[in-house]
Amino acid sequence: MTKEMFVERFAETTERTKKESAEIIQNVIETIMGAVASGEKVTFTGFGSFEAVNRAERNGVNPSNGEKIVIPAKKIPKFKAGNYFKELCE
Repeated sequence: MTKEMFVERFAETTERTKKESAEIIQNVIETIMGAVASGEKVTFTGFGSFEAVNRAERNGVNPSNGEKIVIPAKKIPKFKAGNYFKELCE
């Protein structure tokens, strides 16, 4: 499902216009991203949680020349599904 399809479905179920729905969804996404980027954990009970985690430094290989390289440590966003969401997918 694309974002556009999601907006259409959201608009249908909430009886809002597509424009209003797109703005609401974009605001939710930006709020989650901003909170996670600033180090906060965002949790929706039953759905899951978003947080930034540290990825350790690791070894890799440059695919163009086969040279071994060190990939530096960095923070990455992570989503962990909640129990209810996991059960729905079974």
